[in-house]
Amino acid sequence: MTTRKKYSKEFKLDAVSLVIEQGYTRTEAARSLDINANMLGRWVKEYQADDGQVFRGNGKLTTEQAEIKKLKAQVKRLQMEKDILKKAAVFFAAETKSTAWMQEVGQCRSNCREIFVYHPA
Repeated sequence: MTTRKKYSKEFKLDAVSLVIEQGYTRTEAARSLDINANMLGRWVKEYQADDGQVFRGNGKLTTEQAEIKKLKAQVKRLQMEKDILKKAAVFFAAETKSTAWMQEVGQCRSNCREIFVYHPA
């Protein structure tokens, strides 16, 4: 199994300049550089569609992509926090209701004792 060749940004820019600036055909430039003509064609397209970050390399994000990644992480964290707060609100609401109920039951028991306690007259 052969390993894939990696070309530097400078090499790619030089190859593209042969086609764009010096007037070589893609086939001629690719043959002289010992690379595939289709690959050189992709490089030329990428260079022409440049958004300011041509040939960034693997794993290097544009500023917009980095911002989107950061915002997605923030949205995920905020959604988790919201879910935790919802669950806490439900828990404390249920606990408050049960405490109030227990207090009512306690009051009833004390009132009932007064009613049912035998007092000889």
